[in-house]
This record gives sequence, C-alpha cells and structure tokens, in this order.
Amino acid sequence: MDSVVSTRWLLARMYEPELVIVDCRFLLSDPEAGRSAYLKDHIPGAVYLHLEEQLSAPVGTHGGRHPLPDSGELAAVLGQAGISRGSVVVAYDDQGGAFASRLWWLLRYLGHDKVYAMDEGYSKWKSENFPVSDSQPIRIPTSYEPEVHPEMVAGMEEVRKYSLKGGSASPLLIDSREPRRYAGLEEPIDAKAGHIPGAVNRFWKEVLDEQGRWKDANALKRHFADVDPGREVIVYCGSGVTACPNVLALHRAGFDKVRLYAGSWSDWISWEENPIATGEE
Repeated sequence: MDSVVSTRWLLARMYEPELVIVDCRFLLSDPEAGRSAYLKDHIPGAVYLHLEEQLSAPVGTHGGRHPLPDSGELAAVLGQAGISRGSVVVAYDDQGGAFASRLWWLLRYLGHDKVYAMDEGYSKWKSENFPVSDSQPIRIPTSYEPEVHPEMVAGMEEVRKYSLKGGSASPLLIDSREPRRYAGLEEPIDAKAGHIPGAVNRFWKEVLDEQGRWKDANALKRHFADVDPGREVIVYCGSGVTACPNVLALHRAGFDKVRLYAGSWSDWISWEENPIATGEE
C-alpha cells in the first residue's frame, strides 16, 4: 500500500479499532503552536505528539537541533498513546507533511510498516467539513516492541567520508532545504551557511504539487529522474525533519536504498573540522 492516504480514506476508516490517528502539527518558530491548535480542535480520536518533546531527543553538543529520540523512550511514548506493533497509524500536520513524515520515518525506523501520512493536512480536512473535536481521547496504554533498523540512518563520520571521496561510487547526498540556504546565500536558523560538499539540492516542498498535495509515484519518478535508482541516497536537511518528506517521496518513487542523516546540517556544522560548500554543485 502507498505511504500517503487521502482525507476521504481516513474518514471512511477513522473508527476502526486498530487505527491510531496522530496529530503532528508544529511550528519551528513557535513550538507550542501545534499543541495549542490541537487543543482547539483536531480529527476525532487523534492523539498529539510533540516534535521536540516526544519525537526528538534533548539537544546536545552534537546530533543537531532535533536529535533522534532513544528507541526505548520513543517506544514508551508510542505505547502510552495506545500504539502497538499491530496498529495502523495515520499521521497528519498542517505544514505540507513535514512533521507527519517525521513520525512516518521514525515508525519505519522502529520496524513499523503500517504507518501513513495523510495528504493535504488538517486545513483540507476542515475545509471538506469533515468532523473535528476538542475532546481528549482516552487511549488504553499498550506495549510497543521496537525492531530498530539502524541501517536506515547515516552518521556524520560516514557522511564526511562520502563527501570527501565523492564520485558515483559513493552515495548521493541530497540537501532538502530551500535553494538559498543550500547555496549559502542566507541562513535564518543555523550558525553557519552553506551545504555539505558534494550534496545536490532537492527542496522538499517540490515533492508536492501546486495545490499542496503529494505528487503521485509517476510524478515523483520524473522529479527524481536524474537520480540513479541503483545508487544509494543519503538525505539531510537542517535538523533531520524536513528531509523526511524527501525520504518518503523517494520511497514512493521506488527507491529502496535511502538513508537519513538524522543530525543533518545542524550536526554537520557542530564539528569545526567539517568543510562547508557554497553555491551550486
């Protein structure tokens, strides 16, 4: 089954017992905005998971602005939300799928296949006059048994090795940030501007169409037509969050050798010796 489901697909199944809906709304500029929006109204039955409190580890010297959470601690969070390995999980946000994709990736990292991102987001759900609620769901806690897939992650030293080596024999590095940030023309968030040497730029929002819907598999294959499907790909962004829509899109397009540099640019620049490139590759 596809990794993206429509609002109507969810509407038809929202009361099925094995389904867990997760609200992932979040604003980097206002970390409490997503939770406040959830408390105001949300899809009935949805639980809220906070990017920085539950879907990331505490920030340290290295690891980036949104380090990967400890798998055991994340499993406890999921179990408390009533999510088990048998659950069908649908994540949504209102930010183009950036934060829903983070949960999609994290669950797949824990070995969970039945996880999906809802297309178009919460505003679309409301515009269709589908039901909303301000009630807090009562979830029966369960036990989540993770089966971690470390091969889905690329570490900094590995990325540095491939960056310095270069060539088609090395994995392709994809930078998911806006073109101006990739080129080093501006950097509104992190301490240094530029990109990892050798990386190409594929802005994550380009996997969406003009209406903000996910492009279908054929359109995504065209979008990534210049990427060798047999070559390994490592995707990064500023902090490992907006890289996830690109990972999901590559997955939908049929690429099966895709990893996430979880610490991303904010981790890369935390190591003084790491080189920085600017301009186009």
